[in-house]
Amino acid sequence: MFDHLREDIRSIIERDPAARNGWEVLTCYPGLQAIVMHRWAHWCWIHGLKWLGRFISYLARIITGIEIHPGATIGRRVFIDHGFGVVIGETAEIGDDCTIYQGVTLGGTSLHAGAKRHPTLERGVIIGAGAKVLGGFTVGEYAKVGSNAVVLKPVPAGATAVGNPAHLVQKEHAAPSPSSRFFSAYGVTANGDDPLSKALHSLITHAVAQEEQIERLSAAMKAAGLSCPDIKACDKLDQAELNKLVE
Repeated sequence: MFDHLREDIRSIIERDPAARNGWEVLTCYPGLQAIVMHRWAHWCWIHGLKWLGRFISYLARIITGIEIHPGATIGRRVFIDHGFGVVIGETAEIGDDCTIYQGVTLGGTSLHAGAKRHPTLERGVIIGAGAKVLGGFTVGEYAKVGSNAVVLKPVPAGATAVGNPAHLVQKEHAAPSPSSRFFSAYGVTANGDDPLSKALHSLITHAVAQEEQIERLSAAMKAAGLSCPDIKACDKLDQAELNKLVE
C-alpha cells in the first residue's frame, strides 16, 4: 500500500506544477485521498463486504467531493486533479497513469445489472474537466478527451476527442508515438483545431479562390470581345474576417 502511495505522490508532483512537496500532496489533494479510500472500499467489495465498501465510498464522497463506486477498478498512478464532482461508475476500469479532472463522469447508459455499463480507460488517458464518457466502450491508450466533451463511442489509441457529441480531432493510425504521450493538461493539444473549424476554413479559402477565378474569366472574355451581361456587383468575400468569425 505504501509503495502505491509513494508512486501516486510522485506522479502528482510530476503532473501538477502547483504541488510543492509530498506532505502537501498527501494532506491537501482530495484526488489522492479519494484514491486511497477507494482502495479500502474496493478491497471490501471484492471480499464480499459490500455494505462496508459502499459506506467507505460514501465517506470518501463527503470528504473529497469525489464519488467512486467500490466496484470500479483503478490502476496505478491515477491522478484525479481538483476532483470535485467526479463520478466513476461500478464497472468502470481506469488504467495506469490516467489523469481525470474535475466534473468528469464515467457513466453508464444501460440499466442491466451485471453488464459492462461504464467505460474502460486504457493507459495514459487524459479526461478534461466536465467531460462525460458514457457507455461500456474503451478509450484507447494515451487518448485525450477535451473539456466538456460528451463521448458516446470508442476513442482509438492516441486520438483526441472534443465536442458534444464528441468527434475526433486527430487520430494516430498506428500505435501512438512517444511524442504523442507527453502530458497534456485538460486534454488540450497543440494544433488541435476542431475538425469543423478546419472544414469551414477550407470552404472559405475555396470560395475566395473561386471568386478570383470568376473575375479572371470575366476579364478574359471582355478582352476577347465576348459580350457578358452585366451582373449586379456584390461585396467581395473578406477571407480574414470570415476566418476570425470561425475561430
